[in-house]
Order: sequence, then C-alpha cells, then structure tokens
Amino acid sequence: MARKATTTTAARRPELRLPEPAPFEAAGLEPDGDYDGLLLRGLDLAGQDAPGARFMDCLVEECALDETGLQHARLIDTRLTGVRGVGTDLADASLRDVEVCDARMGGVQLHGAVLERVVVRGGKIDYLNLRKARLRDVVFEGVVLAEPDFGGASLERVEFVDCSLKGADFTGVRMKDVDLRRCGELEIARGVDRLSGATISPAQLMDLAPVFAAAIGVRVEG
Repeated sequence: MARKATTTTAARRPELRLPEPAPFEAAGLEPDGDYDGLLLRGLDLAGQDAPGARFMDCLVEECALDETGLQHARLIDTRLTGVRGVGTDLADASLRDVEVCDARMGGVQLHGAVLERVVVRGGKIDYLNLRKARLRDVVFEGVVLAEPDFGGASLERVEFVDCSLKGADFTGVRMKDVDLRRCGELEIARGVDRLSGATISPAQLMDLAPVFAAAIGVRVEG
C-alpha cells in the first residue's frame, strides 16, 4: 500500500484593509485606553504605561517604544512600521490580524501572548521572549531574530521565510505545521528534540546533524 503524502499546511496571513486613520492627538497612552482608527506617527512613547489598551484599525509608524508597558494589550487589524525600542512589554497581549514591518527592537516581552494571523516582516529583533506564547498562523519573513526564546510555546502553522534564526531556544515547544525550510539561517541553541511537527529541508538536516547527534547522546568520531 502506497504511503499517503503529507504536506505542511501554510499559515493564513492577515488581510488588512485599514480605513483612513485620524491623527492621534492625546498627550500619551493610558491604561485600558481604547484607540480606534488612529495614526500614531513619530511619537516618543518610551516609558509610558498602558496595560490593557486596545488598538484597532491603527497605524503605528516610526514610534519609540523603549520600556513601554502594554501588558494584556489587544492589537487588532493594526500595522506597526519602523517601530524601535528596547524592553517593550507586551506580556499576555493579544495580536490578531497584525503586521509588524521593519522593526528594530530588543528584549521584547511577549511571554504568554496570543498571536493569530500575524506577519513580522523585515528589520531585526534581539532576545524576543515568546515563552509560553501561542502562535497560530504567524509568518516571520525577512527578519533577523537573534536568540529568540520560544520556551514552552505552542506553534501552529508558523512559517520562517528568508529570515535569520540565530541561537533559537525551542525548549518544551509544541509544534504543528511549522515550516523552517525557507529559513535563510537556522541555528538552534536548545530544544532540537522538540522539532516534531516541523518541516526542514535536506540541507538543513545535514547542517543540524551534529546538534541532533548531541541531543541523543551520539558521539561522532573519525
């Protein structure tokens, strides 16, 4: 009996059709603030504290987000372009139908967050914390991810396309339909034994062979 061919299900991408935004005119962000159909451009939001805020149909462009507190925030049908910052706190946030383009960030806290139909395109993010997060229909495209932490996270229909994944931690991860084949650079620091549910290319298999061998205790000698 012939074996049934299996394929990796592709991620569903967001389809943003944003209305013409109104300018953001408030003095700053507020806890539990409700922001609908707004353009936030070139603002210094560093250090502001807005847990529980909701952003819907918003454009966030060229804003500084250093240590901005957005725990439990909700981002829906929103695009962030050229944002920058270190220590942005989005712990336990919810992102649905969101695009993040050309971000330059470090130490972003997304642990416990829920990401659904999200595209992260271009730019560089160092030390991204996605521990125990839930990612479904998420695409990382053309972005450099340095030492991202996916520890204990759930990844379903997640794609890495033309991006650089350096020193990734997949400890305790659960994967389903995760596509790593088009990842330009794939370096796994921990959790290679959790790749069940992922698809890699033959070339990547060869590159990862020493890591696989070390994970199962195989000694390779000439």
